[in-house]
Amino acid sequence: MPKQETWIGNFPVPLDTFLGIPGDGRCLFRSVIHDTWLRSGKQSPSDSCQKDLADELRANVVDEFIKRRADTEWFLEDFDNYVVQMRQPHIWGGEPELLMCSHVLQTPITVYMNDKNSGTLKILSEYGQEYSKENPIRVLYHGYGHYDVLMSPGKEEMTWG
Repeated sequence: MPKQETWIGNFPVPLDTFLGIPGDGRCLFRSVIHDTWLRSGKQSPSDSCQKDLADELRANVVDEFIKRRADTEWFLEDFDNYVVQMRQPHIWGGEPELLMCSHVLQTPITVYMNDKNSGTLKILSEYGQEYSKENPIRVLYHGYGHYDVLMSPGKEEMTWG
């Protein structure tokens, strides 16, 4: 029986490679929480539990920004407005939030993205290396503001197709 796959861009991706996360503004936080649960041996959290945990992580991330204001406000246009906006569940997270997630969880996070030229997954960025270089939380970034859980590539790059 052929392996089931889906498509990301123009590339077929085995369905057991990543876990799709709803695009509801919480996808970054959901992806991080989901992978954290799977890494600890727990089964996937229910949708409502996932939302609650994602919102809790978001709140902790915003609190971490405030705690680290002197180190972070220089790369945010309007820090006070940013903090108010980022507390809203429909506001997307990105690179700064991943950095703060690594601090909140004291765990490394690796972000992968599809390299359209080579058809491989490549490391886009790594956060929290000061906590460990082993067994990071892995998320897949699609380039359009959306994140999914990357199950476990196990290598620096992985070929699709």
